[in-house]
Amino acid sequence: MLGGVPGDLQVRGSVVIPDAELSWRFSRSSGPGGQGVNTTDSRVELTFDVAATTALSPHLKARALERLAPRLVDGTITVTASEQRSQLRNREAAEERLVEILAAAIAPPPRPRRPTRATKASVERRIAAKKRRGQTKKLRRSDTD
Repeated sequence: MLGGVPGDLQVRGSVVIPDAELSWRFSRSSGPGGQGVNTTDSRVELTFDVAATTALSPHLKARALERLAPRLVDGTITVTASEQRSQLRNREAAEERLVEILAAAIAPPPRPRRPTRATKASVERRIAAKKRRGQTKKLRRSDTD
């Protein structure tokens, strides 16, 4: 569930990450903040253990681990958000990012390209056009060539 409040996180139709598997960490954010800049913990780190999750089926988990391998540290993925001045908005941004990353990681692979051949008519048109271009260039030549 999006909205920055505690609750399960819906990644795709049947894939829902329980709130218990998400780990939140808050710290002071750099950048704008006005009077509360040094007092509020608006920076958000959302950590999810992909390797130990029960939310993904074994084949989805394997696919996610393979595709996210460069981003994973000990099987966990961490998403950080600190653009907003509000902790709630940063929590929402972190949840959205994690959902996008996981949805892309567990998406089925694209269907393989099916090789096709050019039609006979299109090949003939291409050859005829080449002959016309060659003829035009031939007519441009001088007699001394």
